Amino acid sequence: MTKKTASGELFPAFPSSLPDASTPGGAARQAAPYAPLAEALRPRTLDEVIGQAHLLGPGKPLRLAFEAHQPHSMIFWGPPGVGKTTLARLMAGAFDADFIALSAVLSGVKEIRDAIARAETNRALDRRTILFVDEVHRFNKAQQDAFLPFVESGLFTFVGATTENPSFEVNSALLSRAAVYVLTPLSEEEMEQLFARVRERILSGLEVEDNARERLIGVADGDARRLLNLIEQIRTAADVANLERIDGAFVEATLAQQLRRFDKGGDAFYDQISALHKSVRGSDPDAALYWFCRMLDGGADPRYLARRIVRMAWEDIGLADPRAFDIVQSAALTYERLGSPEGELALATAVLYLAVAAKSNSAYLAYSAARSFISRDASRPVPLHLRNAPTRLMKEMGFGKDYRYAHDEAEAYAAGESYFPDEMPAVSWYRPTDRGLEAKIAEKLAHLRALDKAARKAPSEPPSSKKKD
Repeated sequence: MTKKTASGELFPAFPSSLPDASTPGGAARQAAPYAPLAEALRPRTLDEVIGQAHLLGPGKPLRLAFEAHQPHSMIFWGPPGVGKTTLARLMAGAFDADFIALSAVLSGVKEIRDAIARAETNRALDRRTILFVDEVHRFNKAQQDAFLPFVESGLFTFVGATTENPSFEVNSALLSRAAVYVLTPLSEEEMEQLFARVRERILSGLEVEDNARERLIGVADGDARRLLNLIEQIRTAADVANLERIDGAFVEATLAQQLRRFDKGGDAFYDQISALHKSVRGSDPDAALYWFCRMLDGGADPRYLARRIVRMAWEDIGLADPRAFDIVQSAALTYERLGSPEGELALATAVLYLAVAAKSNSAYLAYSAARSFISRDASRPVPLHLRNAPTRLMKEMGFGKDYRYAHDEAEAYAAGESYFPDEMPAVSWYRPTDRGLEAKIAEKLAHLRALDKAARKAPSEPPSSKKKD
């Protein structure tokens, strides 16, 4: 049985029920190895794909590519379970192409050579080939480069899938030859649609309470494949327990060890730590606490979070509130002593303090500007009056001559003195804000600069007779 889509292409229709012995060919399929629900219910047409409306809706890029019958190399970038493999398979069906799938985790030189040889055979038979490389970011540079001449010659249409940012993980040469399509997690409404699609055929005979459905969708976290796998687990657990009703408590107990999707090395991880940092910087304690707890819920190492929280104190609070440094260090030490979950409260308290503290990035900006200047500047010698003179020879050479000992000066400040190398251009890297303690620091520095200005206008006086290093 086939079904014609709006674009006119013919694909096998979505199965109305799972195969069984009474279905033509069902016995043979049952004898084969068991296919997970996510595989058995994989969409067979574009119209059956849930989600990605920004790519598959009318007039959208991928829909147009299918309708134009013009395959092109592309890279699907998105989290797990959002349809990357499904779309690649649908392309093969739409373009009557041979679908060759490689996994960058499992495939090596032999598999790549075999795929190329098969593509060459297809070309001789005047048939297109789609080469799908899952987790393409796991191939090294040389392996990715190996595809280039065949992509350029049109031997096959290259389709890569990655959960990582291709800007960093895919070679620029390969990236320039492929369109990048960003796939997003399914929305709650789309997950509800998927749940409704499979509920009757998988959970028939079971009463599923709303809180159970909501918990399943929440744990799946926008991952369609994961939702289907969770539904399978719940069905099995309910059968074992001989239940006729599933509630939220049963789901919680069955999936006690399930965590939200959270790739500790991928974009989701860095996106969330970025959101935490920016919430702290933006002085929103509730948002900061939300992202902190999201990361804990997703399995982030609290020690990593502690390190990032310490960094936030130095980068975004700085001298506006020096107490922040002690608070975050104490929180990190508390976690080391108590561990999880008790120590996590200390880290959460530190996050809240940073969020409500006065903000200043002046130290961070001053440090960055100084490092940038020095990286480009010549190695200027230390002025003689600032050099140490522990020996007679050094003193005879003028080391330390005319150095002014600040403690012997009025206000313990040597007004008009310079501590930079000779001929150093004037710089003003540290510019305190008017927030928190830095407001007082700004007042003091303004006063000292006024003393400098007055001293440079006054007649020169002999330096103090007391010379100290």
